[in-house]
Amino acid sequence: MWRRTWLVFSQAVTVAVAALFVVVTLKPDWLPGGRSGTLLPAPTLTQIISPDRAASGADGALGRRPNSYALAAQRAAPAVVSVMATRVGVNPHANDPRFREFFNRLPNGSAPQQTGLGSGVIVAPEGYLLTNHHVIDGATDIQVQLPDGREASARLVGSDAETDIAVLKIDLPDLPVMTLGDVRALQVGDAVLAIGNPFGVGQTVTAGIVSALDRQTPDSSPLQNFVQTDAAINPGNSGGALVDIEGRLVGINTAIFTRSGGSNGIGFAVPVDTARTVMEQLVTTGRVQRGWIGVETRELTTDLAESLNLPVRSGVLVVGVLQDGPAARGGLKPGDVVQKVGDAAVKTPGELLAAVAALPPDSETRLAVQRGAQALEVKVTLANRADNLVRRQR
Repeated sequence: MWRRTWLVFSQAVTVAVAALFVVVTLKPDWLPGGRSGTLLPAPTLTQIISPDRAASGADGALGRRPNSYALAAQRAAPAVVSVMATRVGVNPHANDPRFREFFNRLPNGSAPQQTGLGSGVIVAPEGYLLTNHHVIDGATDIQVQLPDGREASARLVGSDAETDIAVLKIDLPDLPVMTLGDVRALQVGDAVLAIGNPFGVGQTVTAGIVSALDRQTPDSSPLQNFVQTDAAINPGNSGGALVDIEGRLVGINTAIFTRSGGSNGIGFAVPVDTARTVMEQLVTTGRVQRGWIGVETRELTTDLAESLNLPVRSGVLVVGVLQDGPAARGGLKPGDVVQKVGDAAVKTPGELLAAVAALPPDSETRLAVQRGAQALEVKVTLANRADNLVRRQR
């Protein structure tokens, strides 16, 4: 008897569970707290990944999508502008009667106007733009066009050929501004976007990675240490933005390595911290002033240190000191090894140059020096790098 009762009970439970499964699956609103009740909806993917931004709607309609750079482009692109620089050339044969008939007869023998195309980045609501020196060098007129269609004449605030950075200013209301990033946080392999106006076709976004950091090219200035990227950079991208995946500016696109004139997957950008330092000086004083001590140097290798019987294995070896220059007046001598400028350690000639150049002319700095077996401190009053480069070129 008890076996029959247990069998009936187990069959009833099985039927009840099956019925509940059918109701939950096909008619959940029949249950208390079903779809017509007060249960909260499941969170969306955007809310899971970035709940604060999803709640505020700050990322716009696109939101953050997996495997997409749309959000970074949406943030950065409005602040990237097209720069049109007009130049008037002078023909050297314009006044020669044998050639005059072959040239346009313009005032003062000037050649037809030429307009170069480049890009720029709005970095301040007051209308300050970063671009390249070579984009606007020699321009008689500079026009800027925003992605929203507005146009304005730009005033050249200042330019620095050694870093290839120029600052422009436009006067328009409600300007989009790009947030400056931290280039020190960049690592090789990080995803980046290049935004600009290549070949004058209009604003274009290309994607790639950081290929290398602190890169120099054969024709670059000693003060240039580029961010290298494989994001496609072409003529017209110069002065445009290199941004991280958050849409923050990490570099100003400057040059490409090419044998054909087009992108070969090796592009170079001036780091944003360099561009920011140059901009601050140009906006404040209209020129860039850098310290200079007048030395020739080379890196101290282990083999070189052993051959000179030096107790140190790193630093910058001084191989020449300019007569009556700041270093000579401070007591620095050939054979000295500079290990610090102020509190900043230096291991390469580039680091020494950058550390000195970052200091204002006429200021005094301390150099930690190893002279043979003796460690000592040399005080040097810096001169102006630009003034001394001009003198040496004459």
